[in-house]
Amino acid sequence: MATREELARRKLAEMKQIEEELYGGGIRCIAGIDEVGRGPLAGPVVAAAVILPRDFDVIGVDDSKKLSAKKREELYGLITRYAVSYAIGVVDNRIIDQINILEATKLAMKQAVEKLTTTPEYILIDALTLKDISIPQRGIIKGDCLSVSIAAASIVAKVTRDRMMEEYHRQYPHYGFDQNKGYGTKAHYEGIDCHGMCLLHRKSFLKKWIEFQEDDAVLSNP
Repeated sequence: MATREELARRKLAEMKQIEEELYGGGIRCIAGIDEVGRGPLAGPVVAAAVILPRDFDVIGVDDSKKLSAKKREELYGLITRYAVSYAIGVVDNRIIDQINILEATKLAMKQAVEKLTTTPEYILIDALTLKDISIPQRGIIKGDCLSVSIAAASIVAKVTRDRMMEEYHRQYPHYGFDQNKGYGTKAHYEGIDCHGMCLLHRKSFLKKWIEFQEDDAVLSNP
């Protein structure tokens, strides 16, 4: 029976297959891209671009949603230490409200790619493709489960955004951002009901709440 470490190394080898195919075709520098924060009611959408060395051998890298916060922090440190280059793109709630979350996600991804100190020859992206990037690319459905480069980017993006939301909690303690990271939990909605929206909230995600408040104001002031 295989040991836990043997299974983990087998998983890593499986997640490097897409990259190995590209290396075999002459590509030397591959960036994985993923985002975090498309669904929350508050805060930015954050994307990461990560270029790993071909001999990257850190086991445990996987879709960030499958990992504990402690494990993500551990892997974040190893990924950022060994990466050839990594970068972050951040698009705040105001821009999200202006251009919609999908376009904001693509913008954050584009920012991350452009901030890389090493220009990739090929890009692997979780689910999406970027029209205004000239670098050859491939969008992979559930790429954070299939590509080590995308999985690494998902971890870097998740840890970065979680840290941001924990800092925002100190400024806006009524919404539980340290726990819910801006997602629509019961405590978060209760905070909005009691204290209204803060500067981090996405108005386009809270249209029903805004409409209810406006209707309530009209009824209260006939």
